[in-house]
Amino acid sequence: MTNDSDKTTHFGFETVAEGDKAGRVQGVFNSVASKYDVMNDVMSVGIHRIWKEAMMDWLAPRAGQKLLDVAGGTGDVSFKFLERAGSGHATVLDLTEPMLVEGRKRAEAAAMVDSLDWVVGDAMALPFEDNTFDVYTISFGIRNVTRPQEALNEAYRVLRPGGRLMVLEFSQLPNPMMQKAYDLYSFNVIPRMGQLIANDRDSYQYLVESIRNFPDQEIFLGMVKTAGFEQAKYRNLTMGVAALHSGWKL
Repeated sequence: MTNDSDKTTHFGFETVAEGDKAGRVQGVFNSVASKYDVMNDVMSVGIHRIWKEAMMDWLAPRAGQKLLDVAGGTGDVSFKFLERAGSGHATVLDLTEPMLVEGRKRAEAAAMVDSLDWVVGDAMALPFEDNTFDVYTISFGIRNVTRPQEALNEAYRVLRPGGRLMVLEFSQLPNPMMQKAYDLYSFNVIPRMGQLIANDRDSYQYLVESIRNFPDQEIFLGMVKTAGFEQAKYRNLTMGVAALHSGWKL
């Protein structure tokens, strides 16, 4: 029989004990927190902002809704949600407290202080009651979770009946030649940018490797369905560099 302590998972291209991954991920984001937003702009040439607007377009936030934004980091998705909804509440949850600290410093956070909560927590064991939220989002975070299926199961648990799941994550390009070109950029340019801008090559090397280890669009769609979500589907963004997965708790 295999003990839980014997189970392994990926940390980038490295194989590690499951119990060690969360701490390693925390180390990465502790290191890059102060430069995270700048690096996102540089790495994606600002395209991550367009992807997040596309997520909001498909989500169509409504007034009065309660959002849980998991791996919400510095809060940009929650800010966009509240702006679109006009009124409502957003809870930003992240495993790494320095990311939340950076989020609280932003001007948007000060303007929306009464509509925001910031919570340190684990996507696989959410500190909330069943049937609490109208919307659950996770953007560029689920690939860092030790067991993504458990995170999806938890999303289903905390959503109210009629609630919506929306996952934005880097994915796989359907064209092998385009994927090869993208990999060349990712593995050769992004870690160097990390060194120049955040003085941290290793963390950005991990982030690139974690993208390549993440399931493709169809496999992840199956995981969303396994968690219990219905009307599950996805949309590719920028030819599949990223993908949006959507599901409903009905």
